[in-house]
Amino acid sequence: MRPAALAVLLSGTFVQLMSVTVMQLAVPRIRADLAAGAGAGQLALAGYTLTYACALITAARLGDRYGYRRLFVLGTGVFTLASLAAALAPGADALVLARLVQGAGSGLVAPQILSLIQTAVPAGHRARVLGRYGATMAIASLAGPLCCGVLLHLDPFGAGWRVALALPVPVGIAALALFRVLPDGRGAGAASRVDAVGSALSLAGLAMLVLPLTLGQDADWPAWTWCSLVVSSALLAAFAYSQKRVRHPMVHPEALSAATTRWGIGAVLLFNAGIPSFSLLLSLHLQGALHRDPLATALTVAPYAVGGLLGSGIAETAARRFGVVALSAASGSLVVISLLVVPALAAPAPVLWVVLAAGGFAFGLFTASAFALVLREVPPHAASSVSGLLPTAQQLGGTFGVALAGMVYTAGAMGAAMVYEAVVFLLAAAATARLMSGRRRRARPPASTFPFRVDQRG
Repeated sequence: MRPAALAVLLSGTFVQLMSVTVMQLAVPRIRADLAAGAGAGQLALAGYTLTYACALITAARLGDRYGYRRLFVLGTGVFTLASLAAALAPGADALVLARLVQGAGSGLVAPQILSLIQTAVPAGHRARVLGRYGATMAIASLAGPLCCGVLLHLDPFGAGWRVALALPVPVGIAALALFRVLPDGRGAGAASRVDAVGSALSLAGLAMLVLPLTLGQDADWPAWTWCSLVVSSALLAAFAYSQKRVRHPMVHPEALSAATTRWGIGAVLLFNAGIPSFSLLLSLHLQGALHRDPLATALTVAPYAVGGLLGSGIAETAARRFGVVALSAASGSLVVISLLVVPALAAPAPVLWVVLAAGGFAFGLFTASAFALVLREVPPHAASSVSGLLPTAQQLGGTFGVALAGMVYTAGAMGAAMVYEAVVFLLAAAATARLMSGRRRRARPPASTFPFRVDQRG
């Protein structure tokens, strides 16, 4: 893949994460300027995640059917227009609607990025490209809060948060202008129709799962949230059942045939039940309990993003040399780091910087290594399905994590929340250890074109 094409692809990852990190800092100022209640502020933050997570599986299948480049362009166009609408929103309702549309556009884009990497990048170069994918996440984690903090501090023309929300717009316009440099790949199921029933079941099931998790805590968990979770379980069970009986399933039958892929996706879900909530709680605690302004908060957490960039930079080497041991080491180190955060907050600033940089390093190492290790085990004809499942696991893990960590933080303050984080990262380390033991036990298969052995037992 040409450097220009890779730059266009990774720009999609950059603006997706930037849109989340910018909003985390901007919500208090937005609520004040738009006279919005806590529920509207939460919806502006969570609405993006809601539609993003729901769209991923269907978007991956649509990319197979209509072409990855076409879906990338469509999603980028929707995302860019919605970003502009969010920046210009006259009120809270318009902002929430724009964020919902923005999340849907982002959900259309994300699977196409991984599918194009899988299909257009030679196997020997994928780990390096996926390392850059992880590095892009780290850069966005640094750029989003830092740019937003500066803009909120300077507040140019009294529109600081609006300028911050518009930051993805020029990136999206540039990507649309250069879309022809992207390869125009399609999946193995390009000639088959999209399963409308399966798509509806997955969309509805994920929506009814994510919505109560994002809004339940602020609403004090009313009856509708529990009913929604029950209905979601039934819909997702029906989706799984239907996939075994349709001719053209939304998720390719071989996508989860390898135990390493299943355990890898599970480890990604568990790891992300800690990562987004870790950074969000830290930001909220600094601005709330410690009364720091957005710029001071952004500068305080900057070492975390710098560490993420460094961890992503060595991910290719770590994945090649140590395999899944790198994932276990990253998860295990975050257990200790989580328990050190509260003491570090009371220590001189350099101590906290070191702790956060180490946490960011583990985040970058795990994210880039996990994607490389999981995707390298996937047959090409099932690549788009896993390209949808991986970011879905990321988003669902993050949604569960923010909900659970938020409840723990509200009940027991920062110390209890960091104990929650430590437990989650310990579970992620256990999942990667199980993945490692499975790889050791499996029989060596015949020679393959893939750089890692494929688990034939399923």
